[in-house]
Amino acid sequence: MAENEIFIIPILISVAVSIIIGLVFSKIYKGNDKVDEGFELNYFKLSYRRKMIRTAILFPFIVILLIIVYFFFNWSLIVFVSFALLLLLGTTVQMLYNYNKWKKEAGRKM
Repeated sequence: MAENEIFIIPILISVAVSIIIGLVFSKIYKGNDKVDEGFELNYFKLSYRRKMIRTAILFPFIVILLIIVYFFFNWSLIVFVSFALLLLLGTTVQMLYNYNKWKKEAGRKM
């Protein structure tokens, strides 16, 4: 087994488990009342406004994570830049999606 394959298998398993858990929880909490005030640990119970706020709060932590990865992991520059762009782009898309859904939901309530 090649050295690169050792790292790919756990990553693929982690991604698959995350997707499955995300699908299960979104199905369970679909149509339930969403929390818009107070603390809620479960992401799937949050309203779109709160999901957007939680995603925005994560941005500084993502930047700190990227700094740590840059200095402590021996990745080539192209791998690091690809990882950083994927992480930042994914978070930005998630925040914009939640913002749009929040505004549509607010428009329906009026």
